[in-house]
Amino acid sequence: MSKEVSLEKIVSLAKRRGFIFPGSEVYGGLSGTWDYGPLGVLLKQKLIDLWKDYFVYQRSDMLMVDSAILMNSKVWQASGHTETFTDPLVECQNCHNRFRADKIDLSTCPHCSKKNTFGVAKNFNLMFQTLIGPNSNEDQVLEIDKKALLNLINQQSGKVLKFKLNNFTVQANSNLVYLRPETAQGIFTNFKNIIDSIYPDLPFGLAQHGKAFRNEISPRDFVFRSREFEQLEIEYFIQANDWQKYFDQWINLIQDWYQLIGLKKESIHLLEVSGDDLAHYSKRTIDFEYDFPIGRQELSGLAYRTNFDLTNIANFSNKNVDYRDKKTNEVFIPHVIEPSFGIERMIMAVITEAYTEEIMEDQSTRVVLKLSKQLAPIKVVVSPLLKNNQLLVDKALDLFNSLKKALKFVLYDDNGNIGKRYRRADEIGTPYCVTVDFQSLEDQTVTVRDRDTTNQERVDINNLIAYLN
Repeated sequence: MSKEVSLEKIVSLAKRRGFIFPGSEVYGGLSGTWDYGPLGVLLKQKLIDLWKDYFVYQRSDMLMVDSAILMNSKVWQASGHTETFTDPLVECQNCHNRFRADKIDLSTCPHCSKKNTFGVAKNFNLMFQTLIGPNSNEDQVLEIDKKALLNLINQQSGKVLKFKLNNFTVQANSNLVYLRPETAQGIFTNFKNIIDSIYPDLPFGLAQHGKAFRNEISPRDFVFRSREFEQLEIEYFIQANDWQKYFDQWINLIQDWYQLIGLKKESIHLLEVSGDDLAHYSKRTIDFEYDFPIGRQELSGLAYRTNFDLTNIANFSNKNVDYRDKKTNEVFIPHVIEPSFGIERMIMAVITEAYTEEIMEDQSTRVVLKLSKQLAPIKVVVSPLLKNNQLLVDKALDLFNSLKKALKFVLYDDNGNIGKRYRRADEIGTPYCVTVDFQSLEDQTVTVRDRDTTNQERVDINNLIAYLN
């Protein structure tokens, strides 16, 4: 048995079996975008549902919100994203390809192999820009990223302002908005709404699942770093003097979560982020890293954001975001602990952990995804032993229909011989294969094959659902 897995094998399996496809592939693709096939949709949704159940629905101190992707541009000014959400960008003066400076050897261009062709790195803002509403003309819009100008534009909401700059006319459009680069700010901007409408007891958390977008300079490594992705984030509001206690609790919760979805404890590593690597809003951050095929990389993060975000919202909006303690009447702005997860990276980790190659008795190689049973996209594959025997087919279809109603995630397969069907089921992580054979017609039993052991057992059809559950 081998647990060594390359990125190429993961990408190949994902496409071959309908988990994940390159985005817009029929038109040549679009870098940094990925589409989910039928099995990928099921795996992703099960992972999301399990996350919500574990972190939200089983707890009495958690609520969910669902904020808009497009938000007022002031959100990103207050959060610091318009000024600090950048990566260092360099351009090769020979081939004019652009790269993220902190991810390459600056002595040699990774594209054309020329040496010493890079100039000084520039800060590249990762937020996607777009315009909302009708524009007065079709002139090209140029954003001037100066704080005073941005403030002036915001004061003149809905208007188009023109300025003279070095003898050029510059049009600054106050209809400029961004595709959100994270889901967290949608939680913070709704904090006051939650307090006014629900008024939960402190400590409490607000969770959100949704799309986020980042104009990555060099998206790479399959779905690990892409331009469109989904996040699962929590902002857990606390009193300032309790932050260390709750921070430690969340460390344990996250470690238990990764074991729940099938990641081995020894594959998860905690990295204490320090110095210049700390985000501008964070007092303490821990990265949970995983041993991906591309090396040890960040899987999720846990940050103590103090009251940075809510204080900035209060300052920029002139709105009161204070929380009044129900017992003591103390008034304060809560501090925040933030667990943040990317779905794509979790999917990549789960597939990597589950991917196994086994040498069988006939010296053939069996590829099997040993996914946890609660995450496997398909729970059961039902097959007739022979597809050209109508009695077996009818019996198998009847059984498939009854199992489909009871278990939902059931697949019917009569393509090829039974051995090939088993191999296909193994590759997509199906825990059980049920085969209707000639004995089934006589005694109402079927053969149930276990994915991990390949052992087979006769099970009475009347007891099959209970057995599979």
